[in-house]
Amino acid sequence: MPSSLRIASLPGLACLILSLSCANSATSNVAQRYGPQVGEGFARVRAATASFVSLDSAVASGYLRDVAVCYNHPQHGAMGFHHINRAYVDNKVDVDHPEILLYERRDDGRYALNGVEFIVPYRLWSRDSVPPKLLGLDMKQQDELKLWYLHMWAWTDNAAGLFADYNPGVKCPPGGQTAQLRDPSP
Repeated sequence: MPSSLRIASLPGLACLILSLSCANSATSNVAQRYGPQVGEGFARVRAATASFVSLDSAVASGYLRDVAVCYNHPQHGAMGFHHINRAYVDNKVDVDHPEILLYERRDDGRYALNGVEFIVPYRLWSRDSVPPKLLGLDMKQQDELKLWYLHMWAWTDNAAGLFADYNPGVKCPPGGQTAQLRDPSP
């Protein structure tokens, strides 16, 4: 290999090492805060969705491209745009196949992957039964949408918590179509 190619690849290698180091650090922090089961699940979600940092890659894998509504809350921040893969909507939750990817549309029009949402519709898992579990956690009820759900902010830090419904650091684009969901059932 010519020396100029080896030198040119060093910055790319450095970025890869730094990225892996940051991912390991994030996973370690999550494991310390939420326990090893959640830490391992967090690492799996990040590995499963790493290519979806590009919306085009997510669309190629079956997630919707065009989503009109950005979910937000005046006090708590936003969830962002919910890009669903209907092939994953069933009566199971699988950390390697999240039903929804949460994106934020930036001022320049680019999409940024912030997290995922796992869902199970009531028609497939009765609202009156025990909640489905993911990583040892009970999923929450969303009666307005008739589903069980759990967010995981795997790609953007959330001061409200890894599994919070809204992220105060996420914004909906001004002038776009937004919606607000009622607070979930207790």
